[in-house]
Amino acid sequence: MGILIRLVITAVSLWIATLVIDGIRLTTESIGGQVGTLLLVAAIFGIVNAVLRPIIKVIGCGLYVLTLGLISVVVNGLLFMLVSWIAGEFGLAFHVDDFWPSAVLGALLVGVVSWLLNMLVPDRGED
Repeated sequence: MGILIRLVITAVSLWIATLVIDGIRLTTESIGGQVGTLLLVAAIFGIVNAVLRPIIKVIGCGLYVLTLGLISVVVNGLLFMLVSWIAGEFGLAFHVDDFWPSAVLGALLVGVVSWLLNMLVPDRGED
């Protein structure tokens, strides 16, 4: 159940990013199509982050230390562009126009909104 809640939270964060940032578009017209697209893109987003983020952190550990973690902004933007590309390959109506400012700001916005919404959802183990 927790995975589904996190998936919905990520989908809501992606939807907010499409509303706020001009370079991130959801091009389907129907509400059902938008919800389905956002849920599928959120699943892609979760898979990409789960698989690639640890690998990138291990390989780029020196850059993270050298830049005091600021390289993570670039990495997040690149991963966001990768999610957009994968969504396009699956024929989903989600597109990020360019790296700067769309992908970088989109990744930052999705991260912040997801974090805020996750704060509202209690963990199963907490009482």
